[in-house]
Amino acid sequence: DTLCRHIVCLSCCFDVLFHIWTKLILTHHWPSTFCSDLLPDMKKSWPDLIKPSSLEFWKYEWYKHGTCAAEAASLNSQHKYFSKALELYHKMDLNSILKKFDITPSEKYYSFSQIEGVIENFYGAKPKIQCAHPEKNADVQSLGQIEICFSPDFTLLDCEKQSPMESLSKGDVDNPLAVDRASGFSVCDRDVPVYYPPMP
Repeated sequence: DTLCRHIVCLSCCFDVLFHIWTKLILTHHWPSTFCSDLLPDMKKSWPDLIKPSSLEFWKYEWYKHGTCAAEAASLNSQHKYFSKALELYHKMDLNSILKKFDITPSEKYYSFSQIEGVIENFYGAKPKIQCAHPEKNADVQSLGQIEICFSPDFTLLDCEKQSPMESLSKGDVDNPLAVDRASGFSVCDRDVPVYYPPMP
């Protein structure tokens, strides 16, 4: 099942100046890519690939991202947070959309604009696509994760757009090519082919 090949995460951008969050980010992560009624779906769609029987991964997700998102009444409990993440994951169905436009895990390469264009045209919002860069000046980069962004009312928005409050809190200093320390990924190079690796 392809759902077991991916990790999903729901995180938010927090405005330190105004003490509110301003953007939700739904992340689909290709690694090579608390609530009993949610556990079957969480085990299938949001698994811990390193320790499948452990709850530590989900605890980490809640304390790292959920407690920030909990500023909103719609996400102010573990059940609401995980339920909404799973709802958005299934609603967006990114794997099926990519497959519909012949972007599948394979030995062939895709252009960055091809992947970005499919997602942007289908959803009407620009995603943030991150890659693993094996070495400097490499001929190819591997798809790492795709972020789809939402406003606090869960409407889609461009991931690269900042709200006025985000700009103030960051001082308009943002490096789009910076490496995400947690994942090791950075924004894909638009001019380098993208490898969407199949599972071994």
